[in-house]
Amino acid sequence: MAEKNQKQINRENLLSQGVALLMAQGYHGTGLKEILDAVNIPKGSFYNYFGSKENFGAEVIQHYIEPFIQELSGHMQNNDGNALGALARYYAELIEGAEKAEFKGGCLLGNLMGEISDTSPLCQSSLQVAVKRYRDLLRTALQQAQEQGTIRTDKSAEEMANLLVDSWQGALLRMKIEKSTSPLKYCIDNLLNDLFRP
Repeated sequence: MAEKNQKQINRENLLSQGVALLMAQGYHGTGLKEILDAVNIPKGSFYNYFGSKENFGAEVIQHYIEPFIQELSGHMQNNDGNALGALARYYAELIEGAEKAEFKGGCLLGNLMGEISDTSPLCQSSLQVAVKRYRDLLRTALQQAQEQGTIRTDKSAEEMANLLVDSWQGALLRMKIEKSTSPLKYCIDNLLNDLFRP
């Protein structure tokens, strides 16, 4: 049982290190040896955890999105009857995190969409799953806000969730080149406080 636990710990460490390195260097710029060395696992052991670098990349994507899903879910479960306010607080925390990170990294999903979605069907599929999970959670939050009368109802919650995901991704890219969270603030302010309002 202890061996299984250690294997799981090693696997989690590999995925976490994968997130950090892929964020910093991209998929093609990150070698397996670099990942393995960072967590002190022999190179030959990699295939005990993941069948290939592509499989690893696909799992890193899911590992990356999970904390965002959990954080957003937590905000929505404790929204005090104000789903729109909970969404605004969630995005305010993300913006604060981007400022602390000095505008580096952006979003691993957005980075990989541009780098490997055309060349790796497995990673493309994993990206689609991750984006859909996140979008569906936003849709539920916006549906709650519609029911509470704080969000317009002439557009579907799904349409608005798609717009929010797409706009946020674009704002993250602009943040990286402008070294400023102004694009993020502009995106959220315009959507949540203007375009989505009744």
